[in-house]
Amino acid sequence: MSTNLEDKLSNLIHEIKEIKKEMIFQEITKARAAKNKLNKWKALGGKVSSLWDKVSAVEEISQQREKS
Repeated sequence: MSTNLEDKLSNLIHEIKEIKKEMIFQEITKARAAKNKLNKWKALGGKVSSLWDKVSAVEEISQQREKS
Protein backbone atom coordinates (compact mmCIF):
# COMPACT_ATOMS: atom_id res chain seq x y z
CA MET A 1 0.00 0.00 0.00
CA SER A 2 1.25 3.40 -0.97
CA THR A 3 1.11 6.11 1.56
CA ASN A 4 -0.03 9.60 0.80
CA LEU A 5 3.55 10.82 0.97
CA GLU A 6 4.72 8.20 -1.53
CA ASP A 7 1.94 9.22 -3.90
CA LYS A 8 2.97 12.87 -3.65
CA LEU A 9 6.59 11.93 -4.30
CA SER A 10 5.58 9.84 -7.29
CA ASN A 11 3.56 12.75 -8.67
CA LEU A 12 6.49 15.14 -8.20
CA ILE A 13 8.84 12.77 -10.00
CA HIS A 14 6.37 12.49 -12.86
CA GLU A 15 6.03 16.28 -13.07
CA ILE A 16 9.81 16.73 -13.08
CA LYS A 17 10.12 14.24 -15.94
CA GLU A 18 7.44 16.09 -17.90
CA ILE A 19 9.20 19.42 -17.31
CA LYS A 20 12.48 17.92 -18.54
CA LYS A 21 10.74 16.66 -21.69
CA GLU A 22 9.25 20.11 -22.31
CA MET A 23 12.66 21.78 -21.84
CA ILE A 24 14.26 19.40 -24.32
CA PHE A 25 11.44 20.01 -26.82
CA GLN A 26 11.88 23.78 -26.50
CA GLU A 27 15.65 23.50 -27.07
CA ILE A 28 15.09 21.36 -30.16
CA THR A 29 12.60 23.92 -31.47
CA LYS A 30 15.07 26.76 -30.89
CA ALA A 31 17.85 24.82 -32.59
CA ARG A 32 15.66 24.10 -35.63
CA ALA A 33 14.69 27.76 -35.91
CA ALA A 34 18.33 28.82 -35.71
CA LYS A 35 19.31 26.25 -38.33
CA ASN A 36 16.54 27.45 -40.65
CA LYS A 37 17.71 31.05 -40.31
CA LEU A 38 21.29 30.02 -41.00
CA ASN A 39 20.22 28.10 -44.10
CA LYS A 40 18.27 31.12 -45.36
CA TRP A 41 21.32 33.36 -44.89
CA LYS A 42 23.51 30.84 -46.72
CA ALA A 43 21.03 30.67 -49.59
CA LEU A 44 20.89 34.46 -49.77
CA GLY A 45 24.70 34.59 -49.71
CA GLY A 46 24.77 32.14 -52.60
CA LYS A 47 22.36 34.28 -54.60
CA VAL A 48 24.41 37.41 -53.96
CA SER A 49 27.62 35.61 -54.86
CA SER A 50 26.15 34.33 -58.11
CA LEU A 51 25.18 37.87 -59.09
CA TRP A 52 28.59 39.29 -58.11
CA ASP A 53 30.66 40.34 -61.12
CA LYS A 54 33.80 38.35 -60.23
CA VAL A 55 35.34 41.35 -58.43
CA SER A 56 36.63 40.72 -54.93
CA ALA A 57 34.94 42.53 -52.07
CA VAL A 58 38.14 44.51 -51.39
CA GLU A 59 38.36 45.64 -55.01
CA GLU A 60 34.66 46.59 -55.05
CA ILE A 61 35.04 48.70 -51.91
CA SER A 62 38.14 50.36 -53.32
CA GLN A 63 36.30 51.17 -56.54
CA GLN A 64 33.38 52.64 -54.65
CA ARG A 65 35.68 54.79 -52.52
CA GLU A 66 37.37 56.08 -55.67
CA LYS A 67 33.99 57.11 -57.09
CA SER A 68 33.18 59.37 -54.12
